[in-house]
Amino acid sequence: MKAKDFDKKFDSGEDITEYLDLSKATRPGQVSKRVNVDFPEWMIRLLDKEARRLGISRQSIIKFWIAEKLKEEGI
Repeated sequence: MKAKDFDKKFDSGEDITEYLDLSKATRPGQVSKRVNVDFPEWMIRLLDKEARRLGISRQSIIKFWIAEKLKEEGI
């Protein structure tokens, strides 16, 4: 398929996924890097309590709160 035809399909809202190799798709800026952070026990207890209340993991709540703070600070 020529790029012009592909672009037409995309611009008209057609499903173009059959023309893509999604096995090689990546999300720029979304590569994870592992870090270790030590928290006091009282903080872990409170994080776990809030994570249970929300039905998410401890890691998820930590990432969510850090992301919120970074957005709030405009970073």
